[in-house]
Amino acid sequence: MRFSEPLIPGRLVRRYKRFFADVALDGGEVVTAHCPNPGAMLGLNAEGLRAWLSPARGAGRKLAWTLQMVEADGGLVGINTLTPNTLVAEALADDRIAELRGYGLHRREVRMGEASRVDFVLEAPDRPRCWLEVKNCHLRRDGALAEFPDCVAARSARHLRELSARVAEGERAVQLFVIQRMDCQAFAACADLDPAYARALEDAAAAGVEVLAYACALDLEGIEIAHPVPWTGAALGAMLGA
Repeated sequence: MRFSEPLIPGRLVRRYKRFFADVALDGGEVVTAHCPNPGAMLGLNAEGLRAWLSPARGAGRKLAWTLQMVEADGGLVGINTLTPNTLVAEALADDRIAELRGYGLHRREVRMGEASRVDFVLEAPDRPRCWLEVKNCHLRRDGALAEFPDCVAARSARHLRELSARVAEGERAVQLFVIQRMDCQAFAACADLDPAYARALEDAAAAGVEVLAYACALDLEGIEIAHPVPWTGAALGAMLGA
């Protein structure tokens, strides 16, 4: 995914009410940007962090800017939770996710269960349908471990149960975590911030849901899915985070 216009640099002043961020541009002006991230953004919302904005060109936008990246722990981190679906769509089209190759049809936002939609359904004549749910991941607290979620994620746990139901019906289901940073070597569920979700992920995997995690390559011109990282159990996750 390439940004359509150059990103505008500044420094984060504050992030508040979940979807707002005040940023001091390098020229001195302080602007309010849309923060497309409903999570806690632990470690990514501190005052003074280097930040980059994109101009908002969509019709009906109330804010002229969108917060896209911050610099944390010595590297760029993408904070836009809408980005991973675009990255996955591009990677599927280019067959860059090895585990998901061979599907000729990729449908987006398909109804799943009673009250949910899954991000992608992949189809091919010679194999079962694949239900693919995508989650954004940007939490790194210590070591080289990426973690999800960064706050309680009851809705995400429900998605896992619905993916498990698809497996029980004889279809394929995949939970894919897209890590919008380059400094992580493994992925784990964040059991201390949301133990229910960590249990739900383990239960889903035991039920046959495939768990994948892919790190991204980021620069100020764009972001793309780069390479897989292993999903770890609780013991190895604790060791990598030490």
